[in-house]
This record gives sequence, C-alpha cells and structure tokens, in this order.
Amino acid sequence: MIQEQSLQERYALKSICFGCGPANEKGLHIKSIVKGDKVIATWHAQKYHQAFPGVLNGGIIGSLLDCHSNWTAAWHLMEKTKLAEPPCTVTSEYAIKLMRPTPVDKPIELEAWIVESQNDRATVEAKLIVDGKVCATCRGIFVSVKPGHPAFHRW
Repeated sequence: MIQEQSLQERYALKSICFGCGPANEKGLHIKSIVKGDKVIATWHAQKYHQAFPGVLNGGIIGSLLDCHSNWTAAWHLMEKTKLAEPPCTVTSEYAIKLMRPTPVDKPIELEAWIVESQNDRATVEAKLIVDGKVCATCRGIFVSVKPGHPAFHRW
C-alpha cells in the first residue's frame, strides 16, 4: 500500500512544532493529508498521552486540533494565492469543544475544512473522531505571518 505524503513531510521536515513537527523527536507527529476539500489525519495515542486510564488528555486534543487546523489553513492559503509552498501561518484564536471522553486505544481521526477565508487568513472547523463518534470539535482563525514575525519561514 502506498502512503500519501503528508503536508508536514512535504513542506516542513525541519519543523520542531510539538504537534506537527517531523523534527521534534518527542512531538505528536501529526500527518495531515489533503483529501478533496478536507484535510484528514489518523493519529495513535500512547499511554503517556492519557488524562486518566483509557482517556486522552484534553491538552493533547487541543494540540491535535490546533496543528491540524493550522495546516488546513496553510494549504488553503497556498492554493488560493497560488504559492509554491504554504505560507507560515499561526493560530490567531481557536476554541475546542470536548463532546465526550476520547479513548486512547483506537485510531483517532482528524478532519478539517475551510469555512471562510481572506488572502492572509482562514477560518477552519475541525473534528476529532474515534470509532465513528465525534469526541471534540474546533473552530479557529489562522493567519499568515509576515517577515519579522518569529514564525516567519519556520519550516
């Protein structure tokens, strides 16, 4: 089976981001893949990601949804403005709703999509799903940064 290359693997191999950076040996290593008008990922929790036995920590849930949504925005802005690579984007604001406990013993699916955008920012909605059940949702605004910002050209 051929594995599709994630956005992180294609554009950010040197990124040290805790959530999505391939170069962070202790990070979560989210791998966001474009599928039509959505960006998807499958992630597997480890025992040390638990809040209590069998349930994923809320901060990890936030990191998963934040980073995955940020990559969705970066991909969208790249396509919209016809750039060769995604602009460096940062989280301007985001909100997480925890709908039910997230089990750690099954694959965790992430889905994100654009709900509105301008040339330098995008609003993204996302959900975290386990076994067909939505465990958490997210809505955030992600902004392309300019030279002088600490995140400019971070990947």
